[in-house]
Amino acid sequence: MKLTFTPKEYQRLLELAHLGMWVVTAYQGEDTAAAKRYFELDQKLLELALAAGCADLVERRPDDILQPSPKLSDDERVREIQGDFANDAFWHELVARLSDRDYSTEQARRALSDTPGVEPPPTPEERVKRLEDGYWAEFEKNDLANVIVLRGGGKG
Repeated sequence: MKLTFTPKEYQRLLELAHLGMWVVTAYQGEDTAAAKRYFELDQKLLELALAAGCADLVERRPDDILQPSPKLSDDERVREIQGDFANDAFWHELVARLSDRDYSTEQARRALSDTPGVEPPPTPEERVKRLEDGYWAEFEKNDLANVIVLRGGGKG
């Protein structure tokens, strides 16, 4: 297979590969199975950057591994995408976990006080969706202003 890229297209491909590797390695490092899965392909793309007119976007570490140069990794667009991703991931994970927690609590309470003749409860999916909608409304209105973290274990 032969592909042809302009230097601008290759730069965008390197940005995309860098963002992908950042997602894979940002919090758990380079020694994970996921990072190892993509390492060789990433190295190949970085190596080809030299011939594609994008040599300034790549640098070689002392251990001979190629990595994005600061011109690529510190690019304002790339940093903005990383920040948006981290922010969105935080909020989505927070809402999902809080909703799952609240649903589990409701189910435990319902099991303890199940009353005949009461309207059947919504499906788990419907209830979790309602809980998520409530959290989204709260966070969109107040951000984290009303979040209280209770620390346990007597450690301060």
